[in-house]
Amino acid sequence: MDADEIRSAFLDHLARHGHAVIPRARLVPDDDPTTLFTGSGMQPLLPYLLGAEHPGGRRLVDSQTCLRVQDIEEVGDNRHTTFFEMLGNWSLGDYFKDEQLPQFWGFLTDTVGLDPARLYVSCFIGDAANGIPKDDESAAVWTRLFAEAGVSADQVEVDTEEHAAEVGTGGARIAFYGKKNWWCREGSADDMPVGEPGGPDTEAFYLFPHVEHDPAYGAHCHQNCDCGRFIELGNSVFMEYRRTETGFEPLPRRNVDYGGGLERIAAAAIDSPDVFRISLLRPIVERLEELSGRAYDDETLAMRVIADHLRGATFLAVDGVRPSNKAQGYVMRRLVRRAVRFAVDLGIDDNFFPHVVPTVAEVYAAAYPEVAAAADDVVAVLAREEHAFRRTLRRGLERLESHRDTGITGADLFVLHDTYGFPVELSTEVALTQGMSLSESWREEFDEQMAQQRARSRGEQAGQAR
Repeated sequence: MDADEIRSAFLDHLARHGHAVIPRARLVPDDDPTTLFTGSGMQPLLPYLLGAEHPGGRRLVDSQTCLRVQDIEEVGDNRHTTFFEMLGNWSLGDYFKDEQLPQFWGFLTDTVGLDPARLYVSCFIGDAANGIPKDDESAAVWTRLFAEAGVSADQVEVDTEEHAAEVGTGGARIAFYGKKNWWCREGSADDMPVGEPGGPDTEAFYLFPHVEHDPAYGAHCHQNCDCGRFIELGNSVFMEYRRTETGFEPLPRRNVDYGGGLERIAAAAIDSPDVFRISLLRPIVERLEELSGRAYDDETLAMRVIADHLRGATFLAVDGVRPSNKAQGYVMRRLVRRAVRFAVDLGIDDNFFPHVVPTVAEVYAAAYPEVAAAADDVVAVLAREEHAFRRTLRRGLERLESHRDTGITGADLFVLHDTYGFPVELSTEVALTQGMSLSESWREEFDEQMAQQRARSRGEQAGQAR
């Protein structure tokens, strides 16, 4: 199955189980000033998970486009992207673990056709200090599902990722972790404010046995290892607790929040640990191969970054974002400029966005026709930004190169930011990848220059007001 088929099959699979199919929310949240982007499938549904009634009922399903820029530095490996689709289903006080996990399992094994013998899971180890029990219920359901597929399912408690990497799991099918398998918006139960909901989650992983473990990530591989041998396919959050002044209490209505990465499930379906080989990304990579005259296998990092960033920038433009120096516009500008910088590494010296955006639109035409409808406008927006940046890129790179022997200071980075429009993250990335040295105090120096600039700006505004 390709990614489009998997998306459609997921929506159909859940619709047959009584779920209402709801449309994707925009990448820019409409009513949430606390966050720049829609970063998960549950984010637009949080009011309903907290108790509001959804017009679609108590069973919902969608495929939500998401953007997480905290992953931007990790783009370049085989599975991280800033833009991705999250397949999601929810039970708002309806079914719970006994129905959710077989539903999830059936989709992965029966619908997508993944090998049960290569599936592994994690569960919550419990939190004695807060009176939250170990999630033996989920483990029992998983054990039964594995047994029905003829797969033995040993259990192991590892608690932390560091401990798992140190001692290993012994190949256990079900691993119990602590904070990693607890969901709340704050990250840990201890940090949750009074009234905040949360709960244990259980995650499913797919093993790629032909990928060798990289000891740089620890002595032993395990479900949550970052070496690429395991890829997380999705997780089911069981939101059943609320923080109180003295600990936790059960929520009056228990919810299920499932999220699965479409790109990763599609990669598992073609038995590839590389998400950039799936049907949503491979056509973009092939277009880059044509434009550069170079092969993906030889230029993996650059082509992965460009494909991801251009896809994300395209959807941002479709959802109304425009490049700027603030908020969402700054992130969009950073994606565009980082893509251009890597295009230069590939020898693509001319504006290339007009040649690649139509490929993105074609890839998503069936699922998101709004992308194709806005393609001409998107090309105009992104091509203008690319053209403007290319005019200063060469001068900025020359300035960085001029400091190769002396080292690059925070003041140098400020000039690149203020004069040439280089985001500081881009300048430091270029410097490090080109083997240039940064002063140990560059961050403090850069921040000081920025503070001085803001102070000057405030003084000028005050003088104009007088």
